[in-house]
Amino acid sequence: MWLPVSLNRPLIWVALTALPACVWIPDSALRLVAAVLIAIGLWDAWRQVRQQRLRLRLTQDALGLANDAMVISDAQNHVISVNPAFTEITGYASQEILGLKLDTLAAPRHDKAFYESYWNTLKSTGRWEGEMWNRRKHGDEYPEWLKVRAVTDKRGKITHYINLFTDISAQKAREQDLRRIGYEDPLTGLPNRRRLHDLLASRLRHLRAGESLDMALVDIDGLKSVNDSLGVEQGDRLLARFAQRLTGYVAGSIVGRLGGDEFMVIRTTTFDDHDKWVATLREHMSRPFEINGQSLRLGLTIGSCRVPEDGNDSGVLFQRIESALYSAKRLGRNHSQRFRPALDKQDNPQLALVSDLRAALISGDQLELHFQTQHRPSDGELVGMEALLRWRHPLDGMISPGDFIPLAERHGLMTQLGAWVIEKACAQQAHWRNSAIPKLTMWVNISALQLFQGDLESQLSTCLKRYQLEPSQIGLELTESVLLDERAGDMGPRLQTLRDQGFAIAIDDFGTGYSSLGYLKRLPVDKIKLDRAFIKDLPHDQADASIVKAVLAMAEGMGLEVVAEGVETKDQCQFLVNAGCTAVQGFYFARPLPAAELEKRLISASLASTIS
Repeated sequence: MWLPVSLNRPLIWVALTALPACVWIPDSALRLVAAVLIAIGLWDAWRQVRQQRLRLRLTQDALGLANDAMVISDAQNHVISVNPAFTEITGYASQEILGLKLDTLAAPRHDKAFYESYWNTLKSTGRWEGEMWNRRKHGDEYPEWLKVRAVTDKRGKITHYINLFTDISAQKAREQDLRRIGYEDPLTGLPNRRRLHDLLASRLRHLRAGESLDMALVDIDGLKSVNDSLGVEQGDRLLARFAQRLTGYVAGSIVGRLGGDEFMVIRTTTFDDHDKWVATLREHMSRPFEINGQSLRLGLTIGSCRVPEDGNDSGVLFQRIESALYSAKRLGRNHSQRFRPALDKQDNPQLALVSDLRAALISGDQLELHFQTQHRPSDGELVGMEALLRWRHPLDGMISPGDFIPLAERHGLMTQLGAWVIEKACAQQAHWRNSAIPKLTMWVNISALQLFQGDLESQLSTCLKRYQLEPSQIGLELTESVLLDERAGDMGPRLQTLRDQGFAIAIDDFGTGYSSLGYLKRLPVDKIKLDRAFIKDLPHDQADASIVKAVLAMAEGMGLEVVAEGVETKDQCQFLVNAGCTAVQGFYFARPLPAAELEKRLISASLASTIS
């Protein structure tokens, strides 16, 4: 390979000057000096060539190791050089692509205007960066992130282009999956609650004169008994079949699944036949389903409303149709209830609280996390902590979670609240990881809706990356009622995925459900939290004492840790020590505290321990 030698080196110029002297100078001594100078110049030139060869080899090795594809093309965009990553991404070997125009790879996804803008930007600024679609050797199209730089000569004329690109197919697929998960029910493929809000808002914006919207919220009665008798898998099949029949019957209407056994239908119509429409909907959807050789006739509870009579704001309409559904449920199963103003008045205090909660989520300055530590009962050693959501209302002061959490679940705010808790808990954990307080796993409560709507995994991943945390630093607590909720389906695979990622899984309020043992046997669980109901009368209540001992023995046999909740007295603590419980949580050791107070307390305790 020919390598140019730079003439901007004094020794080479001296050698060139001395060369004629060897011929024309008669004095032999001077000719010897000239020969020495020529030898030195030749040695310097040889060393320069050797260094350039080394630089070239290092450059080629570096390009060979690069994950990004590199293409060098001439002024007419003919390929003159590629690196191995180019071959790996496109499938073209270097000898196949050399001499061809780089446009050969272009996928027919961009129009003429796109390429005109591309070349205008590249030629005017010398650079271009963005997403572009190309084709591999075998014809499949793929997206790439492309960076192009124009190389010019001394006169400013473009002589070459350097193209650097990365295959972003996997990234685009992940983005598409996240969008799908965020807006689509994973079981039925129907729009979820978030997407239904958007679709309803769109229908409201495009409603024409003389048109109305009929809305129905359909709840399947007794789906839990189907799951219990036929199994969760058959229950999921029934939900999928129900969704298919409903979608087919109301073709042209919006159909979505709010979660579990609740489906929503939104119809644009010019007819004033709301009650008849609901009745025929019920009649059609109540026809028997054939599942696993059995004929099942479902009972349906329906809440309904109509636009514009019952409102024209999507948020208000969701509240009102849910009020109608819950009013129908209070009448018993298999009833229908259309919204009426009396229901709005009946729920007025609660709706005001829901409105305030929405405002609190937007502002973010009313919600706060308190933290309750968990301890080893024998010596009080810290073993963990739980993050607990609190709402400090500007007028009403502290509002009990027992009051606002059910409202948040009912009115579709639980996912936002859960996301807020995860974000703040991770931020606080990151702060404490860099402070002097003990390094403890922080346990976060996960709501049913966070699991049903499917975006929990992506949010956890984003927060861990943002705050540079490991999954082992955050524990996930699920209430036993979540696992028994018929909307959840089979949570085993999702929990196993979270556990495989490094998250510890705990079952909160253990013992309050009726299928605890069955779920424990098949779910990937690390810890159970024994409900305070079994602790409060210890050690005097013999039934509670027997239950606690049995749970501890069972957990030991299954390799599970037990945390006893609600420990408030020394006698309770001593009983648990004697029974073999290794972790407790309750007022006896610590009340829930704001972050600043807990931090001050833990640092003081650490200093006192160091001094002693």
